Amino acid sequence: MVRWAEAGELPGLVAIELAADGLFEQVGIVFPPGTTMIEEVDDPGTVLVEGEPPAGFAMLGRVDGNVHLEQLAVRPDDMRQGIGGRLMTAVLDHARASGGSAVTLTTFRDVSWNAPWYARHGFSVLPEAEWGPELRAVVEHERELGIEIAPRVAMRFQL
Repeated sequence: MVRWAEAGELPGLVAIELAADGLFEQVGIVFPPGTTMIEEVDDPGTVLVEGEPPAGFAMLGRVDGNVHLEQLAVRPDDMRQGIGGRLMTAVLDHARASGGSAVTLTTFRDVSWNAPWYARHGFSVLPEAEWGPELRAVVEHERELGIEIAPRVAMRFQL
């Protein structure tokens, strides 16, 4: 069941993010050292979780007036059980309820569980000419952090 995270669950989500990030090493992507994205969250009302205890999470923000999926991570041992899909459905439901016109995200273009996975869930690549100022700032921040270590794209799901 997907639900909003409780404050006490946030520290436990770090292990999920680290384990999911470890999968990228299989395709030659090694993230620079630093804090995980979930460690920077102070409001559990921006994080959807699946399971008790959580097996995966979706971290949300707002970018250019739309819901922005900042991170979606599932514990590798729990993958291929529909958890990511249920989290994605909840993200889209939340976006519709909050009155946005789209959901945006940034992701690796050529990693099978990134851009191709999101495309199967209705997202399409958003051309740079259509990026708003806040999405442009997100991409620039990712570059500054050293995350753009393989080709990345911005994607959008039009509600």
